[in-house]
Amino acid sequence: MTESGTSTALSDVPTLLALETAGSRCSAAVARGDCILATASQTQRHAHGEVLMSMLDRVMAEAGLSPRQLDIIAAAIGPGGFTGIRVGLAAAQGIALATGARLIGVTGFAAVVQALRRAASADGTTGAHLLVALDSRRDDLYVQLFAPDMRTPLAPPRAVLHDALSDYLGAACRGAPMLVAGDAAETAAAALHGRVRAEIVPASAPDGVGVAAAALDAARSAPAAEPVRPLYLRPPDVTLPKPRGIAAPIRS
Repeated sequence: MTESGTSTALSDVPTLLALETAGSRCSAAVARGDCILATASQTQRHAHGEVLMSMLDRVMAEAGLSPRQLDIIAAAIGPGGFTGIRVGLAAAQGIALATGARLIGVTGFAAVVQALRRAASADGTTGAHLLVALDSRRDDLYVQLFAPDMRTPLAPPRAVLHDALSDYLGAACRGAPMLVAGDAAETAAAALHGRVRAEIVPASAPDGVGVAAAALDAARSAPAAEPVRPLYLRPPDVTLPKPRGIAAPIRS
């Protein structure tokens, strides 16, 4: 991934390289507009950096493209593992800088939503309210609630303890049908204790295909580039070093 090129204005059908390293998988996809040319994904809760670059080379080779043909580099900005987020953003920024492609960051929530929208438009199904729940690897869940159009956020993204999930959804959603998606969908549905008629969307973890779809949607709605920053919903888990004891005075 070292070949460089010069960026021009995005075409009506841009070519994208998308990567997802923030969640429970390491995933990549190459797309031309809405058409997925190549994709790869594997379970990878940690050490995304060990497999990412070879995965990117593989999907680019499968798509039959060189880096200079890319218009957009898309990366998941979180929430998720802090190291995974940093690995993915660093790789995406480096490739964008080398190729002149536009860099777009999308949340894991948007990646799940856009992947579901692709599936819904394909089979003609209509959606209920949508709760996207992502694995925080701790005692809480990363969640965001969306309207039945699977586009409009109804609440901001939050890190929510299991017992507080029903309060996050609010009274309007209680008793109403709801789709629950994401790599923590089963955990979130169980935490609702039947207060919501939840239908779990299987195999809906964020992945490169969803990141590509979300980035394409972002490029169409906001032609101008925007800064790409990681999304952290809580501070990192850091163990501070123990303070050293005060040295005893030297006696002569």
